[in-house]
Amino acid sequence: MALDGIRMPDGCYADGTWELRMHVTDLHRDVSLRVTGEVHIGGVMLKLVEKLDVKRDWSDHALWWEKKKTWLLKTHWTLDKYGIQADARLLFTPQHKLLRLQLPNMKHMKVKVNFSDRVFKAVSDIAKTFNIRHPEELSLLRKPQDPKKKKKKLEEAEEDALELEGPLLTPGSDSDVIFIGPVKGSIYSSPGLYSKTMTPTYDSRDGSPLPLSPTSAWFGDSPLSEGNPSILAVSQPISSPDVLSKLYKPQSLLDKAKINQGWFDSSRSLMEQDVKENEVLLLRFKYHSFFDLNPKYDAIRVNQLYEQAKWAILLEEIECTEEEMMMFAALQYHINKLSIMSSVNHMNNSDKEVDEVDAALSDLEITLEGGKTSSILGDITSIPELADYVKVFKPKKLTLKGYKQYWCTFKDITISCYKSKEEAHGTPAYQMNLRGCEVTPDVNISGQKFNIKLLIPVADGMNEIWLRCDTVSIYANWMAACRLASKGKTMADSSYNLEVQNILSFLKMQHMNPDPQLIAEPISTDINPECLVSPRYLKKYKNKQPGYIRDLITARILEAHQNVAQMSLIEAKMRFIQAWQSLPEFGMTHFLAKFQGGKREELIGITYNRLIRMDAHTGDAIKTWRFSNMKQWNVNWEIKMVTVEFADEPSLAFICTEVDCKVVHEFIGGYIFLSTRAKDQNESLDEEMFYKLTSGWV
Repeated sequence: MALDGIRMPDGCYADGTWELRMHVTDLHRDVSLRVTGEVHIGGVMLKLVEKLDVKRDWSDHALWWEKKKTWLLKTHWTLDKYGIQADARLLFTPQHKLLRLQLPNMKHMKVKVNFSDRVFKAVSDIAKTFNIRHPEELSLLRKPQDPKKKKKKLEEAEEDALELEGPLLTPGSDSDVIFIGPVKGSIYSSPGLYSKTMTPTYDSRDGSPLPLSPTSAWFGDSPLSEGNPSILAVSQPISSPDVLSKLYKPQSLLDKAKINQGWFDSSRSLMEQDVKENEVLLLRFKYHSFFDLNPKYDAIRVNQLYEQAKWAILLEEIECTEEEMMMFAALQYHINKLSIMSSVNHMNNSDKEVDEVDAALSDLEITLEGGKTSSILGDITSIPELADYVKVFKPKKLTLKGYKQYWCTFKDITISCYKSKEEAHGTPAYQMNLRGCEVTPDVNISGQKFNIKLLIPVADGMNEIWLRCDTVSIYANWMAACRLASKGKTMADSSYNLEVQNILSFLKMQHMNPDPQLIAEPISTDINPECLVSPRYLKKYKNKQPGYIRDLITARILEAHQNVAQMSLIEAKMRFIQAWQSLPEFGMTHFLAKFQGGKREELIGITYNRLIRMDAHTGDAIKTWRFSNMKQWNVNWEIKMVTVEFADEPSLAFICTEVDCKVVHEFIGGYIFLSTRAKDQNESLDEEMFYKLTSGWV
């Protein structure tokens, strides 16, 4: 017998070779190769393809090490360098696989995604395919499961109810597509860029989406470039109340925290995180910091943001008052009507010309700090001040609420309270520095209640103060000033006037028409109120007859509709997004945590500019820390503890109890990364900087 054919007890042959077992997933075949540890990965794949003797394009295939959950992508590395021995089993499999994505509008689309890319890169490719700018705001997460329903039945119900009507983004689709291969030199060739020469994707006259053209495609060399995503710019009404009833609705803050366990690690690939081909994943706006949201260029992005906001409200993932709910319902109804009308108009007239930027829409742009305008206040030489009679209340345990009127002045970021206007030049009864405070509205339009709840940081927690304003104009001015002061900004900031106008606009949309005779449409309309308001407000009238409930809610929606009836389609969507951003809980991501020194589980809330320690049952803020005051944050990976150090406060330390601390670490680093964006950036996203801020080990 030849020496090289003698097999030793350890599985190796006498000549130093050994058998490497591989499985070819496409062919469902097991193959063994005689190799040595000095063979490089590229050589292994070459020998494998030669042995298979199947003529096809193998260029997308790579080796996957199942046991270690690792892609062997460095083809110049040897087997020894990777640590691969005779007991290893490798898969020879395509890197690009089909995923079934549930988009923010709850529709499903099939997309080919690179399972070997980091999730951050994979999401960027998906966003390119869907013509969505700023992909860094998006990410993937697993579907939350309703513990009250069986998994199989739940998935079947959702698949039946939410199947996309229209072309799927699948390879080889015969649908009419706009893609003509890589668009060399396209203005969209790099994600996240800002360009004033972009082709508008909205009709400037009625705000309806324009058909996409090859000149506005930005698909680079992505293998995802098949299919037509323009349907994603069109809002589709909810077809039946049954759709809402079948979807998971979190019942508490703890349920909301459990949803956030599903976010994927952006610095690892899908395959490394046990994602299977054809698995259903959710594509969502993860970071609630929408940079340069411009209706002229962001048809699909605006619509998908509107859809995510709509479903968050209907599924009660975010709290709102009854007046706010009717306002949201009226906007939905208006958007549904205009979407249907615009579809008909474009069928009859496809040669509309695109006008210049609509000045009115420019005021609706939503940026990181709530909008930036060039000359709202002009040249400011002094900081504006506020002075009004305001009722102030400092709640204490075992006492009833009792407001006391003071003459209050608002200078810089400080409120001073005096017993009377005449004493304003003396010593105030007390002062409040609002830097780092939590500002929450408590408004009831019909009841003429305009309250501002302040939670002001002190050494041992937060002081609660309530302000009550007599009129809507005083409320808007003081609310805007409080919001800016909480960020350390004064009323001299260019965003102050815009903030005031946004608050007034938000309240105006909630104002109900006292004269029902002014309602233009009869009650017997095409409104389906069960599809426009959340179940909570339907249950409020559970003792009433179904017909009475329907007519009552329909009448209220039509009343609210009078405030938005003149809006264009895009303006209505942007107003909906702005109203969503105005809700107190907007952008809050919750996680269960145990704080150092604490005895029970609490919540850590993360927003774009701060961390909040919260009571797990009531949601009340216990303490707030601003990112602007943060020096650094670290993770002890052994004990899974996150530590955050601040400039002039004690450090914060906590352990995440039901989620990997990497997820929380990524949220903090992700928001820090997003805060570095600027409109005049002439370069693509710095992926490596994102990984350094979010990975902890890169």
